[in-house]
Amino acid sequence: MRAAVLRNGAIAIRDDVEEPVPGPGQVLVQVKACGICGSDLHFAKHGPDMLALGQQMEGLPDRSEEVLDLSRDVYLGHEFAGEVLESGPDTEAPSAGTPVTAFPVLLRPDGSVDPIVYSNRVNCGYGERLLLSAPLLLPVPNGLATDLAALTEPMAVGLHAVNRSRIEKTEKAVVLGCGPVGLAVIGALKVRGVESIIAADYSPARRALAEGLGASDVVDPREQTAWARAGAAGPLVVFEAIGVPGVIDEILRCAPAQSRAVVVGVCMNADTINPYFGISKELSVQFVLGYTPEEFAASLRSIAEGDIDVAPLVTARVGLDDVPWAFEALGNPEEHCKIIVEP
Repeated sequence: MRAAVLRNGAIAIRDDVEEPVPGPGQVLVQVKACGICGSDLHFAKHGPDMLALGQQMEGLPDRSEEVLDLSRDVYLGHEFAGEVLESGPDTEAPSAGTPVTAFPVLLRPDGSVDPIVYSNRVNCGYGERLLLSAPLLLPVPNGLATDLAALTEPMAVGLHAVNRSRIEKTEKAVVLGCGPVGLAVIGALKVRGVESIIAADYSPARRALAEGLGASDVVDPREQTAWARAGAAGPLVVFEAIGVPGVIDEILRCAPAQSRAVVVGVCMNADTINPYFGISKELSVQFVLGYTPEEFAASLRSIAEGDIDVAPLVTARVGLDDVPWAFEALGNPEEHCKIIVEP
């Protein structure tokens, strides 16, 4: 089987990956589409740093047995959709040929759990076939194309951020950064019924996508700040979707009193803030990650029912041999937003 893998920080193509065989409770799926996620780009560039920071963290369950070995090939790809090929023994699942996506976790017969994100042992979405957990499968409804169904996962990230913010329809939202995560936040805000959504990004192409997904106003920070555009009409709910040092401190310095900041962008560098800004204005800062199975299912429904039009986000489709090119091309926000791999 063929698959694109991360090897020594670069994407390599393998033709000799062992064919996955479904066990009890598992389903073999032919991958039809898999989006390239910003977290994959982050991991390719910052993998050692991410693992080192993970080892420093406390307050989480001990998962030391799952530490990746970066000296070995790493399978990637968690924004996938495909078609059922066969089910494992004694497994109830959709019939062969059914288009599906799934919450990216593989439940093993021995009770262990493998995230389908970065792995030395579990095939992920940048390969021709992979195993999925039957209880977590979601049939793709309404004849939705599999390349659009593959965007369920990134849109669920935005929905989770919006849900965690507990924003009300009458509140004013500011979204800093209109990459895929910021755009997912905008789509979720629109579905939630939030009327005032100010989106800020340097890229004209990204600002245009933000308008298409439901932003009521877009801002080029070189010409006007999001804070100036929002005015002084009370607290804001600010979504940080940039992920570079200094942004959180800017929010603390500039946001109106009693505003709430939701950090969904992933910053890989140490950062500095001035707590005095937040204390003086009684600001709240919340960090969010991932999504729940319920949010994943809700995002698929929103796409399939036309509540969120994700088609404009797809700027290219490539085969496995062009995945290395795609990782490079995604560095240009004017050219690409979401590239879909079609193994």
